[in-house]
Amino acid sequence: MWTADEIALLCYEHYGIRLPKKGKPEPNHEWTLLAAVVKIQTPADQDCHTPDKPAQVTKEVVSMGTGTKCIGQSKMRKSGDILNDSHAEVIARRSFQRYLLHQLQLAATLKEDSIFVPGTQKGLWKLRRDLIFVFFSSHTPCGDASIIPMLEFEDQPCCPVIRDWASSSSVEASSNLEAPGNERKCEDPDSPITKKIRLETVTAAREVTNGAAHHQSFGKQESGPISPGINSCNLTVEGLAAVTRIAPGSAKVIDVYRTGAKCVPGEAGDSGKPGAAFHQVGLLRVKPGRGDRTRSMSCSDKMARWNVLGCQGALLMHFLEEPIYLSAVVIGKCPYSQEAMQRALTGRCQNVSALPKGFGVQELKILQSDLLFEQSRCAVQAKRADSPGRLVPCGAAISWSAVPEQPLDVTANGFPQGTTKKTIGSLQARSQISKVELFRSFQKLLSRIARDKWPDSLRVQKLDTYQDYKEAASSYQEAWSTLRKQAFGSWIRNPPDYHQFK
Repeated sequence: MWTADEIALLCYEHYGIRLPKKGKPEPNHEWTLLAAVVKIQTPADQDCHTPDKPAQVTKEVVSMGTGTKCIGQSKMRKSGDILNDSHAEVIARRSFQRYLLHQLQLAATLKEDSIFVPGTQKGLWKLRRDLIFVFFSSHTPCGDASIIPMLEFEDQPCCPVIRDWASSSSVEASSNLEAPGNERKCEDPDSPITKKIRLETVTAAREVTNGAAHHQSFGKQESGPISPGINSCNLTVEGLAAVTRIAPGSAKVIDVYRTGAKCVPGEAGDSGKPGAAFHQVGLLRVKPGRGDRTRSMSCSDKMARWNVLGCQGALLMHFLEEPIYLSAVVIGKCPYSQEAMQRALTGRCQNVSALPKGFGVQELKILQSDLLFEQSRCAVQAKRADSPGRLVPCGAAISWSAVPEQPLDVTANGFPQGTTKKTIGSLQARSQISKVELFRSFQKLLSRIARDKWPDSLRVQKLDTYQDYKEAASSYQEAWSTLRKQAFGSWIRNPPDYHQFK
């Protein structure tokens, strides 16, 4: 029906054509990360397809985000008008929420076709059965998913890592490998390490033919069940060190790609030992800041949460009969481990149970594309050769949503690009995807629906603040509470006074 390369290409083309120059990296000097949500529609009469005649699908980018930065906790605001986390994955998801709000408005006002159809309960909607959503990211999510093995081969840019490379019982902890001595080398925008990235491939096997060396790579990866006997959350330093012995072709795992994301207080910390034992895997992590600590959980952690609670968030759950889940995640060409992706996004939550009706741990399809994002750190570094100056992450973030009004939003330091200290606090200094603006869009949706058609969750009590509306989404809050108790007990939550705006 669709391939990882088709999704990647669609997103790269959308980035090149639909997003303006403003907010993009400065050529040969800056790099960025890209993420997007793609809507895939299968015509109803093609549900039963055959290998000879595969179902034709319609693919459309409905949200997109770029970005590499987070603000420190001292810059957070109680007015909800600043973006705390501007990593591409988070920008894409918030842009997707904006798209979902618009689609709910279309459904509720019966003006145009919408992705939603009426649910079985009063005032509730559900996603059309012919639609799914695929998440794309040009790089593995920061945090646990980016802790992956590094071999002693010579440089080979951005090749994927094959799963099940360590098959002997002495290395059964291979799914829990982490990344080495570079705080998110190709991954962490805020990493202070400037040493040239070493991109390896676990699957490479050197062959010498006619005096020339060649690499054999196993191409794109697809998810499968987590190997029996592997505890995705509790790999010890000793267990991780064991995998440094032998890999295919007698390649030795000498290190792990490291993530800049720091273990949250209350979790067991990283050992900090040299080599492959540097990290502890399966842990909750916060994104790094420059001196000022952030309160933003890693993208690996956030995406694992979305796979249980959905991408819609608490507010939109008021209008939905069931959460909006991603069916697949596609990663662009970069250092990659299938095992690490599965562990980070699904493995840590696989035993969560007793969730409210409609919620569940999803069987997420995880794929990698062979296509490299042209403005990724890897690609820009390869192109710039001996260009003067240091290669740095782009300071701006771009949000794009498939909505008719102001689809584009370019921010820096959490505010619309060009915001001055004097204008902070004004309407003009709010991103379209900030908490306060998404809340305003939610209230606008409410105003267009007759009160007697509101869902019960919004009519049983008087609600005033952003916090009130979030807490009133009882099924969502119950699911989130269950997830925290059973898997993510150390998750950092912002104090309620950061959600008291109206």
